[in-house]
Amino acid sequence: MSKRINEETRQKIISKIRDEGLSVPKAAQEFGISPNAIYGWIGAKARGEPSILELSKLKKENAELKQIIGGLTLNMERGKKNQKR
Repeated sequence: MSKRINEETRQKIISKIRDEGLSVPKAAQEFGISPNAIYGWIGAKARGEPSILELSKLKKENAELKQIIGGLTLNMERGKKNQKR
């Protein structure tokens, strides 16, 4: 008979794996649950794909940030040239 693991405990386990480098088998042993259950939780989190709208928004934001960085880089280079004169 399997026991139900609450969401808070699941997050704690996934966090230890992700942030502390704990292996799935060791986490399963530490918490007394099946490694397959943990792999299932991790897989469920990974399947959450962004929508087309989110991707489009991120691409636009990325392009804007690249323009800002490019402008700042040019200004810095111009400042360096003016200081050398």
